Amino acid sequence: MISRSNSHISSILERTVRGERLSTVDALTLLESNDLAAIGRAANEVTLRLHPEPYRTYNVDRNINYTNICTAVCDFCAFYRTPKSPEGYVLPREELLAKVRETVDLGGNQILMQGGLHPHFNLEWYEELLRDIRSNFPTVNIHGFSPPELHHFTKVNKLPIETVLLRLKEAGLGSIPGGGAEILVDRVRSAITRGKVMTADWLNVMRVWHQMGGVSSATMMFGHAETLAERVEHLDRIRQLQDETRGFTAFICWTFQPDNTEMSHIPPAGSFEYLKNQAVSRLFLDNLPNIQSSWVTQGLKIGQLALLYGANDMGSLMLEENVVAEAGTVHFLTLDQIRNAISELGYLPRQRDVRYQWVGEELEQKAISANRAREAQPKSPIVELVVP
Repeated sequence: MISRSNSHISSILERTVRGERLSTVDALTLLESNDLAAIGRAANEVTLRLHPEPYRTYNVDRNINYTNICTAVCDFCAFYRTPKSPEGYVLPREELLAKVRETVDLGGNQILMQGGLHPHFNLEWYEELLRDIRSNFPTVNIHGFSPPELHHFTKVNKLPIETVLLRLKEAGLGSIPGGGAEILVDRVRSAITRGKVMTADWLNVMRVWHQMGGVSSATMMFGHAETLAERVEHLDRIRQLQDETRGFTAFICWTFQPDNTEMSHIPPAGSFEYLKNQAVSRLFLDNLPNIQSSWVTQGLKIGQLALLYGANDMGSLMLEENVVAEAGTVHFLTLDQIRNAISELGYLPRQRDVRYQWVGEELEQKAISANRAREAQPKSPIVELVVP
């Protein structure tokens, strides 16, 4: 006999599978539930309704962190260095362009470029950076500068966000990553960071960019100082902005990685919580077209299983990743492993761009061949730190 609690969960899941919009109360009820199997099945049914196509997608890109110097103090971050730290760096332009070149040679069509909140660079520095990349690699999409960086640019340059975004777009910025969202609730943000953009301004950066015709991703880092109700509040703010602008192409969530941070005392959220949070996100975010798996924090098998818990995208090959790696998480997959993870579930693997469109057979085959050749080469004794 089904208990009253299970009956209530079933009722919520049946409604969302039929296409009804979940309330915030419904979403909290699901997050408080431990019925992962039922929530996962419902999320998969919704995914199949939204994505009946016979393929699942992935991307080939590289996360280039042009600087780790940052004026913000984030207790959850193992990557940043203060402006006076001897470990601070700014990538030389030649080295940065070489990283883009390697990405292109390996079949990538995008770079994810993010950095710390550098206190001295003016907007012209970033415009020149974008123009250098665009002039050398005109077909590469620059998925760059998260809302905290962009908001920081307005403060350093004393310019409105509209001006900053327009100038960067004209210089070559193609899309904006959803980094720096963590949890979009000011109580949480104040508890885990200082000197960083708050909720309203994070959302406004995205709003203005979307109004200019730009697209971006949305993210959530959970499992630290937030309550379950605050996770729902975060999702609701993303959904409301998407109702307004329709500019988010995808949502990605991942668990906080505590090692080597000021919050290392917090027990890490496990795979159970990750899959449940992602599945509820798929059910609640009915207006976001794509959900991306986070194999970078979860590893191959859970990353693959996420494709049955609401995700329709396996994420990126990520030729380089530094931020999560600094926290001790160094999962690394080859392109063949990503493609096989998709194939094993009965789907065709397909390489996509930032708008989740197929890149075409020529570029896809180039990436497959180039990455197999790369994997066959003897490994360098120098270990390169190998995100979303």
